[in-house]
Amino acid sequence: MANAAPTAGTPTGMHRTRDVFDASVHRVMAWVTPVALGLVYGYWTAEIRRSGGPITGWNVLFGFVTALAFMVLYVAVRTVTRRLPRELHAGLWTAFIGCAFGFSYSQTDASVGRAVLMSLAVSAGAFLLLFYRYYTREDAEGHRVR
Repeated sequence: MANAAPTAGTPTGMHRTRDVFDASVHRVMAWVTPVALGLVYGYWTAEIRRSGGPITGWNVLFGFVTALAFMVLYVAVRTVTRRLPRELHAGLWTAFIGCAFGFSYSQTDASVGRAVLMSLAVSAGAFLLLFYRYYTREDAEGHRVR
């Protein structure tokens, strides 16, 4: 069987699909990601706080404020960590993850001690994972390998 040889240009009626690795897609995702993660985190934490009870206006407000705080902190951490060496890079993300987990875990009516211990356990695992990730993606001078 013979196949048609490709020709220059696109056939009539067909459009080029957008390259998912294009710079414009990355610019859009730089804003979509914190908003989506913030909304999921905020309203999940509000759900934990209400413990299956009725949805109230205060609960929705709590979820919105929590989502907004998460978004702002996420963007701040992402902006600051670009300039840090791998140890501090992993450490700052670890602190963010530990605080976010600890705050949501504290909404379960657990004791403060248990919330801190669980947060430290999650933070330790996050640090090991993130440090390994950043360590294996940098050269000896600390420059990120693309």
